[in-house]
Amino acid sequence: MSKFIIYICIFFILANCSNKTTYSGKIINQDELQNINFENKNKLISKLGYPSYIDPIENKLFYYSEISEKKSIIKKEIKYSYVFVFKIDEYDQIVETKVYNTKDIENIKFSKDKTSNEIVKRGLLEKIFGGVGTQQELPTTP
Repeated sequence: MSKFIIYICIFFILANCSNKTTYSGKIINQDELQNINFENKNKLISKLGYPSYIDPIENKLFYYSEISEKKSIIKKEIKYSYVFVFKIDEYDQIVETKVYNTKDIENIKFSKDKTSNEIVKRGLLEKIFGGVGTQQELPTTP
């Protein structure tokens, strides 16, 4: 039994000695990172590939890229983590480019804008007691 415990301890010690690099999102090398200025959507997609997320309402393309290195079970170091946002106009030209370093999340300012709810107009009593009442049963058809 004691040999088994010693083998487990040796395994954990050896497992902690190895570094593991993890790539998340789009893998962007330093050349692509320095030459990130593109003119239109076609050049952007041909160079970086398809985006991580497409916002169809505001017509924005989002690319996420992160490299992290796990040095032990407890210690994980993020080498870099970026979100690239490209706003596209109706002629497929890039009109705005923003880069967010998510490693410095404390420096990112959040918008105070709120979306108004114009679909449902509720009165004061409905706002207070909106979830109170009998449940209506939905009709079922065979």
